[in-house]
Amino acid sequence: MSTTDVRRGDPVTTVLTWRVRPGHEQEFEQWTHGITRCARRFPGNEGVSWLRPEDGHRFHAVLRWSDPHRLAAWLESDERATWHERIEGVATEIGSERQSTTGMETWFGLPGTTVQAPHRWKMVLTTFLGAYPCTLLIQWLVAPHTMTWPLPLRAAVFPVVLLPVLTYLVMPLLSRVLRLWLYPPPDR
Repeated sequence: MSTTDVRRGDPVTTVLTWRVRPGHEQEFEQWTHGITRCARRFPGNEGVSWLRPEDGHRFHAVLRWSDPHRLAAWLESDERATWHERIEGVATEIGSERQSTTGMETWFGLPGTTVQAPHRWKMVLTTFLGAYPCTLLIQWLVAPHTMTWPLPLRAAVFPVVLLPVLTYLVMPLLSRVLRLWLYPPPDR
């Protein structure tokens, strides 16, 4: 996603992937503690989490930032570069696997690709196209049968039915059907 698609105040989450040389996992983990402390002191940082794989030598850092501009400042900072120098020969960041999200674009993923998320207005319109028919069906088929239920329970039925249907069925289908509109070729 380009920074022009994200307003200055929108939070962003980035996943960084590291390939660690076999036998250097403990050294890498010690390094993660130091760079994490450094990142947490950096303006705009809202948290860092490390995911250690059960097998293999890829580690993932999940970084949360207040906005894409502060994230970019961290990624280009001298402090981060200094920490990267310390780990040379032990681990390598796999830049081609870096991913950033701000929220709904996870519904718009294309398996096996690393394309940028669609413009937000396209995500909103596509989500409406998927949610409206589902909402109509829920109101028509399910809501009449729950009228005697307590309000909190009735209200829970809607998201319990709608969200899995959207996440697992409707949005992946719409992402494929509207692929050329959501992800225009680069020459357009």
